[in-house]
Amino acid sequence: MTAEVVSSGGDPQTGNLATPINSSDFTKALINNLPAYRAGLSAQRRGLEIGMAHGYLLYGPFTLLGPYRNSSVADMAGLIFSVGLVVILTICLSIYAGSKPNGPISTLTTPKAPAELATPEGWNEFASSFLVGGVGGAAVAFLLFTVISSGLIDGLGNLV
Repeated sequence: MTAEVVSSGGDPQTGNLATPINSSDFTKALINNLPAYRAGLSAQRRGLEIGMAHGYLLYGPFTLLGPYRNSSVADMAGLIFSVGLVVILTICLSIYAGSKPNGPISTLTTPKAPAELATPEGWNEFASSFLVGGVGGAAVAFLLFTVISSGLIDGLGNLV
């Protein structure tokens, strides 16, 4: 008795193979819950969520591992660098939107690809919201880092 571990996902020539990893219910639920593939979201909402996550997560490495990590302006430098990278990524998204990209394709993992990202207008809406979300995410990370590193939260414990 042999079990077929890898089967073709329809046409075997497309390279879209069904494996136990990419065709499991857990993987499909996880991927389809990401903002890029979640059903019912507009292009602006997708860009805002993805931008917030990128801005928030970029702040830490730039602050703690960047060239100004041992200086007194490391937190501000991290904010400036992370916003700068978000701006560069937004420019790249806008250039991609100007290239008139093909619509997203359906795969085994994402059978319902978002139709909003099939037009240059949808990609431009995504890019502008990505910029707003990215700058906002970096600002929130900066504020949290500033409050936590200032010792304000430690002082609140003494009030009780």
